[in-house]
Amino acid sequence: MRGSSLASANYELTPLSSSDRADLLAHLSDGRTVEHMDIEPLADLAAAEAVIDWATGLAASGDGMRWAIRDRAGAFVGTAGFNAIVRERGSRGEVAYDVVRPRWRQGVMAEVLPVVLRHGFGALGLHRIEAMVTPGNAASAALLERHGFLREAVLRDYAFWKGRYWDQWLYARLAD
Repeated sequence: MRGSSLASANYELTPLSSSDRADLLAHLSDGRTVEHMDIEPLADLAAAEAVIDWATGLAASGDGMRWAIRDRAGAFVGTAGFNAIVRERGSRGEVAYDVVRPRWRQGVMAEVLPVVLRHGFGALGLHRIEAMVTPGNAASAALLERHGFLREAVLRDYAFWKGRYWDQWLYARLAD
């Protein structure tokens, strides 16, 4: 998976790399952006580099992939990818995404998500793609539902971050 880039009509997706760290810091230091995410707002470039190192490790091991999303003018607009890929006794991935706040509700993920899903079901050969949504993140839930995902469960107190347990909505879509 290392080095695979994707594209849509208006966006380029390239593997997250050190060259993205200043943009990633500006993006993920925004408290509203990370409100429904399992991270605290990033405090410095070292924290951004740690996220990039995590993403690079996922790609190197084949356990996931995370792309930087840039518009055709080169502006950073977010990230997307697979936070996990599971091959043992299945073939599934966990998709995740985030968009810079000034670009919320402008259709970025409506265009990018189908490209990521095609890659998952096609090149990666996944049979099932899941997404975890923190209750309250209505925009993410609606996006997934528009793209054929079904909410299968509420996983009560499933995850622990920011000093407390959080429910998660489990969404999934199967290969066509």
